[in-house]
Amino acid sequence: MSWFPMLTFLSMFYYICVRRRARLANRGEMLNSRRAIESNSRALPMSTKAVQYAKEVLDFSSHYGSENSMSYTIWNLAGSPNVYPSSGDFTQTAVFRTYGNWWRHCSSTPAPFKRTSANFFSQDYVELVFEEPVYPTAVHILETYHPGSVVKILACSANPYSQSAPAEIRWETIWSGEPTRVNCPQSRQFSPCLKEISFPTNLLRLETNSSLLDYYTELDAVELHGVKERPVPPLKTAAIDMSDLDDDYDDKDNSELDSLTDQLSNCGIREWTNNGYFDKLPYELIQFIISHLALPDLCRLAQTCKLMYQHCCDPLQYTHLSLQPYWTNVNDSSLDYLLPRCSLVQWLNLSWTGNRGFISTSGFSRLLKVCGSELVRLELACGHFLNEACLEVIAEMCPNLQELNLSSCDKLPPQAFSHICKLSGLKRLVLYRTKIEQTALLSILNFCPEIQHLSLGSCVLIEDYDLIASVLGAKCKKLRSLDLWRSKNITERGIAELASGCVLLEELDLGWCPTLQSSTGCFVNVASKLPNLRKLFLTANRSICDSDIEELARNCQHLQQLDILDFSAVHMRAAHSIGILILDAWDTLGVRLQTQK
Repeated sequence: MSWFPMLTFLSMFYYICVRRRARLANRGEMLNSRRAIESNSRALPMSTKAVQYAKEVLDFSSHYGSENSMSYTIWNLAGSPNVYPSSGDFTQTAVFRTYGNWWRHCSSTPAPFKRTSANFFSQDYVELVFEEPVYPTAVHILETYHPGSVVKILACSANPYSQSAPAEIRWETIWSGEPTRVNCPQSRQFSPCLKEISFPTNLLRLETNSSLLDYYTELDAVELHGVKERPVPPLKTAAIDMSDLDDDYDDKDNSELDSLTDQLSNCGIREWTNNGYFDKLPYELIQFIISHLALPDLCRLAQTCKLMYQHCCDPLQYTHLSLQPYWTNVNDSSLDYLLPRCSLVQWLNLSWTGNRGFISTSGFSRLLKVCGSELVRLELACGHFLNEACLEVIAEMCPNLQELNLSSCDKLPPQAFSHICKLSGLKRLVLYRTKIEQTALLSILNFCPEIQHLSLGSCVLIEDYDLIASVLGAKCKKLRSLDLWRSKNITERGIAELASGCVLLEELDLGWCPTLQSSTGCFVNVASKLPNLRKLFLTANRSICDSDIEELARNCQHLQQLDILDFSAVHMRAAHSIGILILDAWDTLGVRLQTQK
């Protein structure tokens, strides 16, 4: 029987050889198949490639221009380039409302939310629709002045031109980066390297951050390159691990798995009754440690064990709840998931969330029924899911609300704003680019005398700003900041009544108010009656003269930010006055003089 071991060895050797040949054959077929697919993808006809400019602007958060013109508006991003490759300040470009950090240094700017994601840099956005859905291969952003503001590009699976509603709407980030400072203000074509996505798209979203820029960024057009058929990824040899051909690796894995199975079967699985030294930490200390986690990390940690679940679900961890960084994933289900943790929420940020049906009126109402009684601050900028029923719920469920931001909620009907007057404790109200009408606004001013910060920029449906200014002067004595950007009909009469009644004003934006003329003495009146001014915007007013500047230098010793047009028109004597003001206050106050051509 001496031949038996030899026969056994030969049989095993034959089995190994057959197995290896089978593996090599399978891998050869797979390689040939991939090479065939790759060769086919290279042979796609040129007609499948598409290059297109944005057909229209679907949505945006802010813009420098007027609602009734095309100068400096975001709508200029639609279509082929108007300016590029030229550089400079052109009215045919798209410009956002702010730049730099000096807007955020104002006393009217609210404090940032705790637990905000460190990777969320976006301050503004614009959504662009293209003619045909494609798989993006390149996006060229034509920046004509002070480039560097774009921090994120996203693609959407929904086709806005489709007649049927999509079963699912997905947003996918195809590029992201941190805010940058481009030293050269000249034009450039920004073409970042894109991530491949699994669906065709004709809806892109650009998100921007202008905090590092020295002036307004100006965008001319966006060019989308793509293919109509999904591209096949190129063959990568590294994707096939050739070491898999060696049977030793399989044997090693199997032996380790068998060893682990034996160990578990022998010793059994013990149920841990304690968490070691972690149980000895004070409850408050564990709470403090996890308070530094971002919201997604907090939710993941809650799934690790019962102790962490208890800590991560403690409502004290959610007194500040900002969902804006996660707007692509926030829907009714995610709000319902957070409901048990929201009973103590005081600051809630739902800006940019809920659009395209992601949040319903009922889902929003369920959330406010849980946290509304404690809410002090509610941010709802660009919340296009809002309707009149939502504002009614806010008025009923949030009796202690002090701050409400409805910036760019331009789809809210005018009658919806009448419910805000029930929030008598309001101290900050942002209505920029909304359709609020004069009647509703007058009701708010009469019933909300505690208002300290009010933004009415680009509210085009208000018919008589002089009347609004008069009521502000009579009713809102605690007013500290007022934004009347592009108020179309305010005159020296309204400014006089405002300045007489609201003597605590620290910030006043009268930019692009064409009916204000220096010859009427309105700016001198502002300077003499509002000595606490720290910020004064007189943007695009060509009537400013020497006496206005001199009066500001004489009376407004706390002035930090001054925005005027064409400083060269001011005579040397007035320039010397404002120069002394800057020199005297620079070390302690950091006065910022902004001039525009």
